[in-house]
Amino acid sequence: MKFGLLRYILLAGLAIVTLQGCVYRMDIPQGNRIDPALLDRLEMGMTRNQVKFLLGTPAVIDPYRPERWHYVYFLKTGSDRKVEKRNMTLVFSGDELTAIEGSLNPG
Repeated sequence: MKFGLLRYILLAGLAIVTLQGCVYRMDIPQGNRIDPALLDRLEMGMTRNQVKFLLGTPAVIDPYRPERWHYVYFLKTGSDRKVEKRNMTLVFSGDELTAIEGSLNPG
């Protein structure tokens, strides 16, 4: 009787260890995912409304420095757990886009 119970425990443990590799982990994207074709249309001198229409609302508008808009993209892949981060900051002077720091384009 003891040998039969031990066999079932060992088989259950082996099944748990073996099946852990079969667990599906989904990709987790967060932030501003923007089509590269839209990023190519971004131009200096655009107004805030034009930029917001083209790219959408930024992830962060700093209340202490409202002239800087931060677009952030974060992706954690489920299969290999690799983390990818991209940042782009748009700087405005008045209502006009004057600088682009970083990029959301891959690579």
